Amino acid sequence: MIVASVTALVGQGRVATEDLPASNASSLPRAASEEAVASVAAQGVRASVVRLPPSVHGDGDQAFVPILINIAREKNVSAYIRDGLNRWPAVHRVDGARLFRLALEKCAARANYHGVAEEGVPFRQIAEVIGRRLNVPVVSKSSEEANKHFDWFAHFAALDNPTSSERTRQLLEWQPEQPGLISDIDRPSYFQRRTA
Repeated sequence: MIVASVTALVGQGRVATEDLPASNASSLPRAASEEAVASVAAQGVRASVVRLPPSVHGDGDQAFVPILINIAREKNVSAYIRDGLNRWPAVHRVDGARLFRLALEKCAARANYHGVAEEGVPFRQIAEVIGRRLNVPVVSKSSEEANKHFDWFAHFAALDNPTSSERTRQLLEWQPEQPGLISDIDRPSYFQRRTA
């Protein structure tokens, strides 16, 4: 059994490693999922967790970067919070899919893996690509301004979640091969308007 989880459960402001436990299970459903994996593993089920970063990018992306692009289009400005040095780990979806396959083949009992190709991309760099591609200003927002600008997404825009995948790479012999986040999103296809 393999359960997908998120890297944000194990680190804010410091490099998250695979051995850190998920925090605050009582209020975070994904943390409770990790506890459930531990519980079934204790009963002899070969169960592991693959934690994914905020940005799983690549063709067909419908998640965080497209949300930022849509906010920048709507507000006519691409923003970051304070100095924009908060970091988002990232992985290309093809590399992430290969990691799930390797985790399944390894069939480890109670392992945590990090599907992270890039430990942490500064949020400001993401905002700069979006601003350049949309030809809109790139600006800093205070925390208070960010809540209004990003609305419900402000929490995610503020994430500082640098994450290591060093042990995952060693255990599974996984080496990401696809383009990094900045070069991947710096393509016209990321900025085509999408319909639901």
